[in-house]
Amino acid sequence: MSPEGLTHCVFLKAIKGAGGDLPAVIDRYPSAREIDHYTLHECDLSSVRAILLPAHLDQRYFGEIAGVIADFIQRGGRIVFNGHVAWPMLPELQKFVPLPSNSLQNLMVTRLSSHMVFEGVTDADLTFRRGVAGFYARGHNPPPPGALLINGVGPERLPCDWVLTKPSGGEILCHAGNDLWMYIDDQTTAGRIVPQLIAWAGRP
Repeated sequence: MSPEGLTHCVFLKAIKGAGGDLPAVIDRYPSAREIDHYTLHECDLSSVRAILLPAHLDQRYFGEIAGVIADFIQRGGRIVFNGHVAWPMLPELQKFVPLPSNSLQNLMVTRLSSHMVFEGVTDADLTFRRGVAGFYARGHNPPPPGALLINGVGPERLPCDWVLTKPSGGEILCHAGNDLWMYIDDQTTAGRIVPQLIAWAGRP
């Protein structure tokens, strides 16, 4: 395989027919590919730097192959989790905590720390999509100790985005909302998320 065709990022195909934005991502980024949902444990991950998980994930299946994922992270791999944790699949994940209400004040997103995935993306463009608030996050997956808190939601700035760097160099990026790649064609500053996510995920 040529260097240009080397797979750096693997997107797990969403179940339940979701994930309509993913084909556009795969078309634009040769370093990314999509795999069937229930084949992850059979895949050769030796050339893969990141596994990106959809919000429509079979969390029980993922938990059953937690050993495969732990080995991947131990080798320095990155995991990107989207959605609400309903069944903690890894020791670093805790169950999703919804907002007390979906008032506009509770849905406001605030940057807590800089991170290359969100560089140049404004709080307003995360809070509002097509003039409507609530697409980005309606709660949070509580972070483990030592995680970098990236974006917060609501007046308490609950961490809806965080990243944990393991001693091995592996990383877990957790986003408590819809798939980040839904912003692939966004005309606001949120359009920066997908290329920056691919760049972050594919770093050596």
